[in-house]
Amino acid sequence: MASTTLLGLLALSMFVFFFVLILVGYPVAFSFAGTAVIFTLLGIALGAFNPNLLKLLPSRWFGSMNNFTLLAIIFFVFMGAVFEKSGLAEQLLTTIGILLGPLRGGLALTVVIVGTLLAAATGVVAATVIVMGLMSLPIMVKYKYDHQLATGAIISSGTLAQLLPPSLVLVVLSDQVGISVGDLFMGALIPGLILAGLYAAYVLVVAWIKPEKAPALPPEARTYKGWALFRRVLVAVVPPLVLIFAVLGSIFFGFATPTEAGAVGAFGATVLTAANGNLTWDLVKRAARSTANITSLVLMILFASTYFSIVFDGLGGQEYVKSLLTDLPGGYWGFIIVANIAIFLLGINLEFIEISFIAMPLLVPAARELGVDLVWFSVMMAINLNMAFISPPVGFSLFYLQSVAPPEVKTIDIHKGAIPFMVLQGVGLIIVMLFPQTVTWLVNLSAH
Repeated sequence: MASTTLLGLLALSMFVFFFVLILVGYPVAFSFAGTAVIFTLLGIALGAFNPNLLKLLPSRWFGSMNNFTLLAIIFFVFMGAVFEKSGLAEQLLTTIGILLGPLRGGLALTVVIVGTLLAAATGVVAATVIVMGLMSLPIMVKYKYDHQLATGAIISSGTLAQLLPPSLVLVVLSDQVGISVGDLFMGALIPGLILAGLYAAYVLVVAWIKPEKAPALPPEARTYKGWALFRRVLVAVVPPLVLIFAVLGSIFFGFATPTEAGAVGAFGATVLTAANGNLTWDLVKRAARSTANITSLVLMILFASTYFSIVFDGLGGQEYVKSLLTDLPGGYWGFIIVANIAIFLLGINLEFIEISFIAMPLLVPAARELGVDLVWFSVMMAINLNMAFISPPVGFSLFYLQSVAPPEVKTIDIHKGAIPFMVLQGVGLIIVMLFPQTVTWLVNLSAH
């Protein structure tokens, strides 16, 4: 049997080798699998790895495919894809924009509100940020909004899709952490709304202090008034809101599992699209293709990371990392701080799926050992990913918005615009860290 020193060295080398592959741009699933193959052979050659452990792979893979919770990914992604491609999101933005138009900062406030609603409807960051960028940024530029305020509002509210249920991040995290996705949805709701409230307050304060940065919509731009506006709200705003609240409410009140609620949401989004006269075979095909792409990506990474995890654990890596994290100076809070910093730094260069499959299996055993509430811990990690996703210069949401921004909006404006909202996310994270009840209150309430 290999020495403890050799095992620790092999496990550390395995992790470093994997990260080198990721940083040079090799696909994540293949990085997981390729690293696992190389270190399986190396471990066997050095007598450090028991090949019988590989017999666990089929049962782990079939166990993942039997996981009813993961089926929710398909339904929620399809629901979001239909919202994105059907024009429902555009109607929502236009109507609320006219409704809040008389307010200074009304358009930016509309972006925050609609971004929050779309985050709760799509669960996918890229879709939310791109849709909001295409629909709202040209209008805000046209009406002389400060470019930094406009872009900051779009990327911050769009990135809430990482945190607000039915977030794809939360579904994947629940599987990796081993907690109920329903509990995680409930735990993330209040922190997500706290962040949205901070964004809205910031927009209104900027509009009040510097009105030239966020002017009111001119009267001629408000095409609906009086009863016409009321009817427009009933048609364009109320049905999507009812669908979102029905999906989340059915989960929170225990009427349906997240997977069942996702199926209802996908069906409801399709019905709303048909009611608006936008349901076509081409739209269904595009939504289905988008869903298949994301689902396939998740499953490929899941399969490859399972193999990686078995080899890493077989080399003693899990135990080594757990002892390292539990022995940190500061104990409980030392671990919490280090985990938050690590996830933030990883989130700058990696997508949430990779982080969920790479980092969480390493952090969770130490969290359990230290008695950390795993729902609270997972929500903090999701907030951290929000911060990382909009952090200049390489946050993913910045690139999503850059890809659809009008020519007059400079890259530097997008990066500078993100900074105040990053600070607000930091404030939100501190609130959640200091007051775990923001996460646990709804979860405990539902348990009774």
